Amino acid sequence: MHTGLKITAFAAALAATFGSAYAVGGVMDPAVAEQGPSHQDGHGAKEAAEKGAGEKRAGEAPELPGGLQISQGGYALDLSTPRVEAGEPAELRFAVVDEDTSRKVTAFRREHDKELHLIVASSDLTTYRHLHPERAADGTWSTPVELPEAGGYRVFADFTPDVKNAEGITLGADLAVSGDARPEALPKAERTATVDGYEVTLDGALRPGAGSELKLEVEKDGKPVTDLQPYLGAYGHLVALRAGDLAYLHVHPNGEPGDGRTKPGPEVSFTATAPSKGAYRLFLDFRHEGKVRTAAFTVHAGGAAAGDPVPENEESAEHGH
Repeated sequence: MHTGLKITAFAAALAATFGSAYAVGGVMDPAVAEQGPSHQDGHGAKEAAEKGAGEKRAGEAPELPGGLQISQGGYALDLSTPRVEAGEPAELRFAVVDEDTSRKVTAFRREHDKELHLIVASSDLTTYRHLHPERAADGTWSTPVELPEAGGYRVFADFTPDVKNAEGITLGADLAVSGDARPEALPKAERTATVDGYEVTLDGALRPGAGSELKLEVEKDGKPVTDLQPYLGAYGHLVALRAGDLAYLHVHPNGEPGDGRTKPGPEVSFTATAPSKGAYRLFLDFRHEGKVRTAAFTVHAGGAAAGDPVPENEESAEHGH
């Protein structure tokens, strides 16, 4: 744990509003009961793509990115665990509340083998967790968690209510982690990330207001991994968080296991749309040899920051090639 400024519960909550972004890859527990993917794109990805992820239509205000609001579309996130201790095992408890009835929601559309996906990330993005909580009959969700660093965090609940014409919703709430903290700086953009002996290479550029392809290639010991295992019905899941306010973007691969055309590696392809210009941290979850690992990248939508490398295809576009 870093030593430095002592973070109280109040100060930690404030810390979620600012700070640079940084993250490292990690190992997650293997998923169970793997099934085929839903017919939905899931997690609001389809809706975001269709609406341009914040791109303004005639007569309409821009759509806010996911995760910036604690309530949206008639639903609210009730986080009953607003604070935990750094480095200590804890249980996160929360519920999705129907604002019309003030009752906890108990009916969710199952997407990618889960009724709800939970993401927890520190405001400086040093820590990232993709969790799968369990729901009690009364609508209360819970999951164990241990967060190594103190500071401000954001909790994202990603779900679709099981009602007619429902669309995917991502709600966000602040979580304070008490202890000593020292925010880290956003690392420079790199095309390769290493995690647990795996090397993942990123090709493509994230663009504001327009869909673009991101390709990630997985290697181990210098050899392409051609036997990726399905994780929640896909060969990879990608989450993007915008540095500064942690605006949330969750997309899924182009293709799925068993569709007759998608290979189990080494490449996983995504189509993503950034809601705005700026720096983002990408987190790729992939499963191999029974474990889920996370590779992280920094990208700059709409142009690289000073001193950062520009992806080849973006550099060519800027020079008119």
